[in-house]
Amino acid sequence: MNKGDDIVEIGVEPIFDNFAEPPGVFIREEIEARGWSQRDLAFILGYTEQTITKVISGKSGISAEMAKALGEAFGTSASVWAGLQKEWELREARDPDPSIRARAAMQGKFPIREMISRGWLMEAEQSVLEMQFARFFELEQANDNYVAFLAAARKTEQNHHRPEELAWLYRVRQLARQMETPTYSEEKLRQSLPQLRSLMVDPEDLRLIPGVLAECGVRFLIVEKLVNCKIDGVCTWIGDQPVIGMTLRQNRLDNFWFVLRHEIEHVLAGDGRDGREIIDVDMENPNSIINLDDDLRKMEEAADEAAKNFPFPHEKLTSFYRRKHPYISEKDVIGFSSLNEVHPAIVIGQIQYLKKDFSWLRKWLVTTRHNIMPFSFVDGFGNNVSAPL
Repeated sequence: MNKGDDIVEIGVEPIFDNFAEPPGVFIREEIEARGWSQRDLAFILGYTEQTITKVISGKSGISAEMAKALGEAFGTSASVWAGLQKEWELREARDPDPSIRARAAMQGKFPIREMISRGWLMEAEQSVLEMQFARFFELEQANDNYVAFLAAARKTEQNHHRPEELAWLYRVRQLARQMETPTYSEEKLRQSLPQLRSLMVDPEDLRLIPGVLAECGVRFLIVEKLVNCKIDGVCTWIGDQPVIGMTLRQNRLDNFWFVLRHEIEHVLAGDGRDGREIIDVDMENPNSIINLDDDLRKMEEAADEAAKNFPFPHEKLTSFYRRKHPYISEKDVIGFSSLNEVHPAIVIGQIQYLKKDFSWLRKWLVTTRHNIMPFSFVDGFGNNVSAPL
């Protein structure tokens, strides 16, 4: 083998230049240069002649063990022969499917695999998958726009939303199109607030909420969040129809009512009607709106204020808290809840945030999913809805 033409060794790592022959060809050159036969090489290496014949003819490859043996026999490093075998196998291997690179680009920006597993997209060859992607995200032209959409996915201009959050938002929009409600009436929604407020006593009354909202022309649905997201809810619009989407991430009564009233306030204010939706994420974290621009932060603060004061004026709670703190008894809480006609879980939830103690009277906290989901449009939680793209 002419090492100068084909292999240059740097330390123990060989660099292989262009060649298009199996490694057995170079073994033949080595034994011919030494005047050996294949039988001689078999004797030297301790292999059968049949094994050596198969390797030289290209019917078998060079194992790692044989590469070491050939290095000893020819006075070279084992990496020379192992490298020749590896390069030949790579040359002979089929070229990868071009869609691999495209799917890697998509998965690098959006949780495509999870979206497929949730039934939001269907598994398909790449061009069809790209078409589905474009339709899912309401892009007019798949070929031109979806690449630009991918490229912009992690920019702050994209409404401050992470790709996982955007995917959840568009799933809400996709499913909301399947729902039918009367024409939206802001007046009816405002008039419904006392009725909704009356449902804060008994958790079983949550089942009535979708119907109340539907009568006002509001499409209400529950879509389970994606992995590694802390989405709570969103207000978005399909034409002139408002949509409230929730995740029930916290699955507790106090959080449910806070998120719902927060999103209702967004609807009443017309927030998101211009296409600049606010996906409400990690709402229990007071720092969640710090990075928003002034307009968005004002919208969030107004919605928070409405939600905070919906069960009763928040000042009433803080006054109660100041009078009783730090010795607030369970009896005190039950009495305050009864006086204000709300379930104790709602009062306890608010006091937990004031105390910054989320274990306090935790036994009173009530879960919500079993009361609201059977009467709502639900996607996820083991029920993946089929929707046309």
